[in-house]
Amino acid sequence: MLSRATQTKYNSQMFESRRTICRTDFFLPMIKKISRIIMSNSECQNKQIKILDVGCGEGSNLSMIQAIVSQNIEKDLLGVGLDISKEGICIASKEYPNTIWCVGDLAKAPLADNQFNFILNILTPANYAEFKRMISPGGMVIKVIPESGYLQEIRDVFYEHTDKKIYTNDKTIELFRNKFNLVEIDRLRYIVNLDHTRIESLIQMTPLSWGATKERFQKALEMTLSEVTVDLTILVGKIA
Repeated sequence: MLSRATQTKYNSQMFESRRTICRTDFFLPMIKKISRIIMSNSECQNKQIKILDVGCGEGSNLSMIQAIVSQNIEKDLLGVGLDISKEGICIASKEYPNTIWCVGDLAKAPLADNQFNFILNILTPANYAEFKRMISPGGMVIKVIPESGYLQEIRDVFYEHTDKKIYTNDKTIELFRNKFNLVEIDRLRYIVNLDHTRIESLIQMTPLSWGATKERFQKALEMTLSEVTVDLTILVGKIA
């Protein structure tokens, strides 16, 4: 299902880079944690569980979560991915044809009211009014946000001598608490061993390099990183 696409900075190169990194199990601990949350709350849901991934990109995260959950519960599972980028959705639809993929603006999502048992919002902007409209009674919103150490090794290069070098998500957490009943909050921090050939893909999969000079970008490519930090917080909320 494709609606009119909007031009964004999230281009095909960025999504291909993200897919490359996801295939190295870079986000696997996060994927497993989200899957466990869904599975542990699936008994109180209907016979068919509907999962919406808002800002799904090229679809890797939703696809892996679907695979884990479907292997461990007996209920039918329907996955829907929504992203504003046509490039990301095109990649997702080719790679994972058994999932519904939609191009659409989160501010006015082309999806019906009260449809989804779980809404995922992984490292992307949110529209809580739309989440509340689309979530089914008793459903959950699972939001993943970066913590201060997330990709710190790369942040140190691009944001050297700027106030962006240090990141805080206090306001994001506070807003989530104001919009939902916060039923769970988990900090997830781990180190990923990094193959040097993956540095370019890692850099290009994030917005950290946006606006960087060619010199700064080249400096990042020449880094001799052997490991990188993943530092995330997972917020789980229900409608108040």
